[in-house]
Amino acid sequence: MANKLLKGTMLLSAASLLSKILGFIYIIPFTNLVGTSGYALYKYAYGPYTIMISLSTMGIPLAISKMVSKYNQLGKEDIVQKIFKYGIIAMIFSGFAAFVILYNLSPTLARMVVDQHSDGNSIESVTYVIRMVSFALLLIPPMSFLRGFFQGFQTMGPSAVSTFIEQLTRVFFILIGVFIAIKVFHSSITKAVGIGTFGAFIGALFSIGILLFGIWRKKDFFFKSINQEQVSNKISIQSIYKEMIMYSIPFVIIGLTLPIYQNIDTFTINKILMNIGYSQVHAETVNSVVGLAQILVLIPVSITTGLSVSIIPTITKSFIQKDFVTLRHQMNQCFLMLTLLIFPASLGIFILAEPLYFVLFGESNSPGLGGHLLSIYAPAAILIAFYGVTSSILQAINQHKKLIYGLLLGILIKIILNIVLPHSLHEEGFIIATYCGYFSSLAFNVYLIYNRIGFNFKSAKFRLISYLLSTFTMTLLVLSVEKVMNDHVNAYVIILICSLLGIIIYVFSIFGLNYFRLKRYLNNMDY
Repeated sequence: MANKLLKGTMLLSAASLLSKILGFIYIIPFTNLVGTSGYALYKYAYGPYTIMISLSTMGIPLAISKMVSKYNQLGKEDIVQKIFKYGIIAMIFSGFAAFVILYNLSPTLARMVVDQHSDGNSIESVTYVIRMVSFALLLIPPMSFLRGFFQGFQTMGPSAVSTFIEQLTRVFFILIGVFIAIKVFHSSITKAVGIGTFGAFIGALFSIGILLFGIWRKKDFFFKSINQEQVSNKISIQSIYKEMIMYSIPFVIIGLTLPIYQNIDTFTINKILMNIGYSQVHAETVNSVVGLAQILVLIPVSITTGLSVSIIPTITKSFIQKDFVTLRHQMNQCFLMLTLLIFPASLGIFILAEPLYFVLFGESNSPGLGGHLLSIYAPAAILIAFYGVTSSILQAINQHKKLIYGLLLGILIKIILNIVLPHSLHEEGFIIATYCGYFSSLAFNVYLIYNRIGFNFKSAKFRLISYLLSTFTMTLLVLSVEKVMNDHVNAYVIILICSLLGIIIYVFSIFGLNYFRLKRYLNNMDY
């Protein structure tokens, strides 16, 4: 079971990480082509788009994953087939409805984020790019459903491949399309960014093709022949939709967490900063820089995406079987993998924030401000990652309704502090508000898990401590080296040397701390 969890996690995490890396890499040439103002315009489109993705998919990937895992465990293959048939129909209608809503709401959303009578991007430009990205909503819901269906069978390969292909084709289309629009046809920045946002549709088109091919190739496995005696006559279409909705509502609310936090910033930064004396151009620069910092911070968080997805069917199975010993062991594996990866990755970005931002986005995209905000933002990846995984655990053990209260608490704190803190902390206030919101929700999650199934870290305690000590050691040594090199060495060299040094220190520190326990294990002694 642990091996299957690890394999599924590694597949989805690798796909998610590669996608995040691609999504991060293309931002560099894209921002150089369209500038900070163009990236802000791009961000205005993707803000409401991500909200609509969550609403239109209704948490379907994780909900379907849980339902399929449940009925497979109960041996009710006919219900699994009904879930596929009626679920995909519902998602097609959901996607069309989401497209119509976002397309028609675009002028209203544009007026919320920019001022027609100020400098900077116009309402017409924002409306145009939102409408261009809305076409992708026609494909995203059925695509998400298919991924959830695969994951319910604990078959992570097609989901992982489709995730990577979606991002690869999207990035390729964006860069080629924007380059041709600006350099060949000399189109406006607005037209170029509109082409870029349409890349979401192209990526989804390729992704859904991969998933449909996977379903066709293994159709005999997913859709086994059902004898009349095996048919569960009592379950109806209405019952399937009801269960799907009951499962999906908590998932969609939790899935909205990151988009909501991002949109709170996107739709408040300009107005709040302009109210305390910033021009719209300066406010949009801050908005853009915060968005770029978020992209970098979410790269280590993407490591946990596969973990969050793959643990739901696994933990659901243990919970249904009331095997709490195995369940706690699975949780320990999750937390250990999370600690091993997220702490050094996020603190590495913290250490290298200034040279990293300068190298990636150049002198034209506010490197001083960007490096400063990125260094403050980077450790937030730890809170975001642990919040995501603890939320998945709570959903798998049917604590999703209580989970919503913690989310709402965090969002309320974020909104209040987003309004209050910038008056004294200026740009940093928006980031501190994010910390406070996520910390409140994470603390609530931990409390719920402790009350429902408890924790037992006895077998994992030493490894957990060794990972944390190794991270602390790596951080101190690399930070010292970076400070010495900062004023004398090229930024590219700083990143290369400090990254390699950090990896070496971290790996050897973990190996050193675990050497004697490993030696005992190899000698067949108690571990």
